[in-house]
Amino acid sequence: MGFTEIFVSTHDEALKRAAALGSGGGAGQGAVRIPDISDFEVERLGDLAGTAVHAAGADYELAMVDVASDSLLGVPPAMVRALAELLSYETEGEGEVLEDVAGSWAAEEDMPFGAEQAVRIVRQVAELAAGVDPTTKSGLYVWTS
Repeated sequence: MGFTEIFVSTHDEALKRAAALGSGGGAGQGAVRIPDISDFEVERLGDLAGTAVHAAGADYELAMVDVASDSLLGVPPAMVRALAELLSYETEGEGEVLEDVAGSWAAEEDMPFGAEQAVRIVRQVAELAAGVDPTTKSGLYVWTS
């Protein structure tokens, strides 16, 4: 299996990044590259984040953004919000929500890493999500090899 890269970009820049990744380009600056997972695992992370911040049932399905690349997917706004909320969401006496989500994600079937690495990855992805600025027409994108 290849890797998945998650990054913040405008639509046009995302298409350029997808083309570079498709040609074997290295990790993009500010991107989170996760080996051995697919877009399905990213969707599962969205589901877990949504449940954790009490936004279960929203649209957390990644969607193709352009016919120019079937490997490039857009993260829906509800999932971006849920991921960003992991950085500040608090529950009384239950510990850090982000760590709980990361632990649950790492425990999913066939995940290639443990809870400690998952916490690092989820924090990075949440920070990317928090950096999405709709006024600049940026979005969160997922590219999977």
